[in-house]
Amino acid sequence: MKKLAIFGSGAGSNAENICDYFNKSSDIKVVMMCTNRKNAFIIERAKKLNIPMVIISKTELENFDDLAKILEKYKVDYIILAGFLLKIPSKMLEKYQNKIINIHPSLLPKYGGKGMYGKNIYKAVLENKEVESGISIHFVNQNYDEGEIIFQESFILSPDESLNSLTTKVHELEQSLFPKIIEKTLFSL
Repeated sequence: MKKLAIFGSGAGSNAENICDYFNKSSDIKVVMMCTNRKNAFIIERAKKLNIPMVIISKTELENFDDLAKILEKYKVDYIILAGFLLKIPSKMLEKYQNKIINIHPSLLPKYGGKGMYGKNIYKAVLENKEVESGISIHFVNQNYDEGEIIFQESFILSPDESLNSLTTKVHELEQSLFPKIIEKTLFSL
């Protein structure tokens, strides 16, 4: 069995979706969640799903020693970033090389990098009058959003695309595809 930890900084809708998807699987299981924000709604989702939640500070993440012990305690094989906004430290990347997967709400390499998340991305896509957008799922490396791309899915923007409609389209793609691509990726490694 492959054991996952999901890291998130916000509402946790992708985290819950991933948990629901793998809930009936005998091959993949979410064994813990982690957040860096004490008031993030992902904490409530973890409680509802009865999944252990770990809250860490930026310093604890960067140090990684205590977090590494927690990940070992739960025998975590892979880490899934679902809206986690802190940079992953080199110690963690070394321990989980090609075992940390992130989802990004744009077609990388466009609109990636520090500060490019959520509405910042959607606003940039609209301001630059892009004709298409989508999602990217990639391995995490030492640079924001520059790891090897595993999968991308795009869609055409409508002429009257708004911030809300773009957000909805991206979210729908994330919900329908992220768990499936995680599953496919884990079984191809």
